[in-house]
Amino acid sequence: MSQPIYGTIVNYRIGIRTQKSKECLIQFANVNSVSLAGQLIGRKVVWKQGDSKFIGKIAGFHGKKGVVKVKFRKGVPGQALGTTVELVN
Repeated sequence: MSQPIYGTIVNYRIGIRTQKSKECLIQFANVNSVSLAGQLIGRKVVWKQGDSKFIGKIAGFHGKKGVVKVKFRKGVPGQALGTTVELVN
């Protein structure tokens, strides 16, 4: 069985006057280029806290350093910023 891959929620996707709590920017370990981040597009991530879990899908990359955009089904709470997510499939 392969090792689980973990990433860190960096921030929400924000604009000048908006903040999208359903979209987050995530940095995965050992992913530091656009080509590596492009291989993750379409895969699912899970953020767990207690009994609740938030499931999201990697929608694209953000910038050139390997950060990816994830769209969650429900809005992620502010306590999630800086915590880890797990790559499911």
